[in-house]
Order: sequence, then structure tokens, then C-alpha cells
Amino acid sequence: MIASYFKLAGAGSVVSKWSPEVLEVLEASGWTPDRRVDTTGWRSMFEGVGIVMHDAAETFLHEFGGLTVSIGGPGIDRAREPFELDPELAWGEDDRFSEWSAEMGRKLFPLGELDHGRFFLGIDEHSEIYLVEGWVASFGAMPHALENLILGVMPRRIDEGQR
Repeated sequence: MIASYFKLAGAGSVVSKWSPEVLEVLEASGWTPDRRVDTTGWRSMFEGVGIVMHDAAETFLHEFGGLTVSIGGPGIDRAREPFELDPELAWGEDDRFSEWSAEMGRKLFPLGELDHGRFFLGIDEHSEIYLVEGWVASFGAMPHALENLILGVMPRRIDEGQR
């Protein structure tokens, strides 16, 4: 069974782990609590280059894959930047994800891109979401990671060799 970042609370109502502002942004992006996306294409695409979709990536992409979050403006301690949750946008960057996976001792799976392709997004097997570039920074673990992305919280930079 695929886990959700929401739980049902009597009479079919949903209890969110996110703030009303984050829910508003997600819903404006096309998300609903019962949303389910087929991840088969992404799985087979990346397995062909040696990047295996782990359970955390599958769970996340089942619920949020394909969303485009069009945000901007000031955030909590960084600008809010638009992001798109489509792993195919990171196609051709398998070496970057493989190298950082080996360096960090984590299995990074591509999620999409941040700020119109300026950065990539990835998720590890512990549901921690990362900004991936020539360096890596963590937005934290789900569900806080998605909230940090939407509200403009600065990710924590991870230095090579340190975890």
C-alpha cells in the first residue's frame, strides 16, 4: 500500500500535516489528497541507466509526480522559486545523481527541477528531499521538505564527505 502524507479523520475529512498556505499552493497546482500518478515510465527510464526507484521515491511521485508549482516572491529566508515534479526533467543527469548518491551514502532518485532548470530535485530512501547541482543541499524529510520548498526556507548545504 502506498502511504500518503495525509490521513483520514472521521467522516472522510482529511487532516493535513501542512499549513493552510501550503495546502492552497498544492491545490492550485492540481494536487488532491487522493491523487495517484503512474510511476512506471519514470521507473523504467531511470533503471535503464542504473538509478533504481526506491519506495520513498515511488510514494512521493505517486502523490506529487507531474505537478508544476508556480510560486515566486519572498519566502522565509530565501526567495520562493517555482518547481516541477517530473523526473524526466532530470534525464541526462544520471551521472550527477549517481555520484552524489555514492558520495553521501544515500540513494538519490530524481524528482524534477527547481527554478526552471537552474537546479534539480532528488529524494533519498529516507524521504529527504535535496537540491542537486555541483553541490547538494537538503530541504529536510517529508512532509516538512515540501513545506520548506513552498514557503522559501533555505536548504541546508551538505559538504562533500560529510553527512
